[in-house]
Amino acid sequence: MGQQLHRRTATTLRRVGLVATLGALVLLAGCSAETQQEWKNLAMPDPATEQAQHIFELWRWAWVAALATGVVVWGLIFWVVVRYRRRSHDEIPVQTRYNLPLEIFYTIAPVIMVIVFFYHTVNVQNAVLEDTEQDHTIDVVGQQWSWTFNYTGEDAVDSEVVWTSGYGGNIPTLVLPVGETTQFNLHSPDVIHSFGVPGFLMKMDVIPGRVNHYEVTPDTEGTFVGKCYELCGSYHSRMLFNVEVVSAEEYDEHLRDLEEQGYTSDEPLLGGVDVRDQAGLEPAEEESE
Repeated sequence: MGQQLHRRTATTLRRVGLVATLGALVLLAGCSAETQQEWKNLAMPDPATEQAQHIFELWRWAWVAALATGVVVWGLIFWVVVRYRRRSHDEIPVQTRYNLPLEIFYTIAPVIMVIVFFYHTVNVQNAVLEDTEQDHTIDVVGQQWSWTFNYTGEDAVDSEVVWTSGYGGNIPTLVLPVGETTQFNLHSPDVIHSFGVPGFLMKMDVIPGRVNHYEVTPDTEGTFVGKCYELCGSYHSRMLFNVEVVSAEEYDEHLRDLEEQGYTSDEPLLGGVDVRDQAGLEPAEEESE
């Protein structure tokens, strides 16, 4: 009777595994190439900056550690289920108490795992937040409900600051040069926002009264999307922006275009009002409710 039950259980598990495998293959076949790449990266996009590579490695090896732990735990569970299954209706399993070596193991092992994760996380944090000799500085302003990007102290233009903004309902574009280090100084005149680009695998809170900062060195040209990751009010979903990573020559040309269009200032525009009006330009049309 016990052997028949064991064979039926094994057959059922094989069928469930086969169905799950076929379902996963069907889902992967219907996914786009970008989605399939994220699956290969364990739900992470390809890192597009030098700093993002550190975060990606931490993410990947954390998954490896988690899966290895899962295999051990699942293996022990199934081994116990099969090894100590009830073979008769009146059978009582052997009762075990106070197994000191086992208790020491399942107390010490998780502590060691947490220490290892903490060590590598701190190393990655130090690597991505390290201050280096940056080539460019951009004062990023997150305000309800748009972004303003101030390009500060650029040699390609005569103005101290050239800027672009998403006020008036437009989605602003942040332009960055490939292979050069840019520091973001994050400002907020109203509430807490969060500035991040999924392709850079990095985000940081934008807090009123405090200037957080971090650096990126893009190593891949292309178009990316960014957004606010902190719920900041009724139109939080509108706080989107695009990122264009271009060559150094195209970057300088973009700055000169902004200067020719009159998007200049003597200092970064950090206020909580329409930045066009703040800069002395014609105010943008108000967004419709």
